[in-house]
Amino acid sequence: QGQLVESGGGSVEAGGSLRLSCSGPDYLFGRASWAWFRQAPGKGREGVAVIGPGGRDTDYADSVKGRFTISRDVDKNTLTLQMNNLKPEDSGTYYCAADRSEYRCSYLLTVPDAFDKWGQGTLVTVSS
Repeated sequence: QGQLVESGGGSVEAGGSLRLSCSGPDYLFGRASWAWFRQAPGKGREGVAVIGPGGRDTDYADSVKGRFTISRDVDKNTLTLQMNNLKPEDSGTYYCAADRSEYRCSYLLTVPDAFDKWGQGTLVTVSS
């Protein structure tokens, strides 16, 4: 109960696409902000995209704007990250996270410690 589970990671060549999914419990969807973070070996956890509780507010890291899209399906309790035109620097372990505070998306994108629910991560590898 309360567990977040990611799927959809894999290996692709630069320019390719991947679609990550995260499933979670009923009580969180529609009541929490959701985010995708990533972590490359030897680096800190980086915010990639955030979507607010209402599903309308979103924010993205500058490095992924125009290439990644975050969305959620409340009926299916699923968070999605569509990643297009992938680059080698997008490689890393991707984590979904949920936060029930009312912080703005722009703030949450930069503060992983604000999130109290995390998935186990899914690995994305982009080759050049």
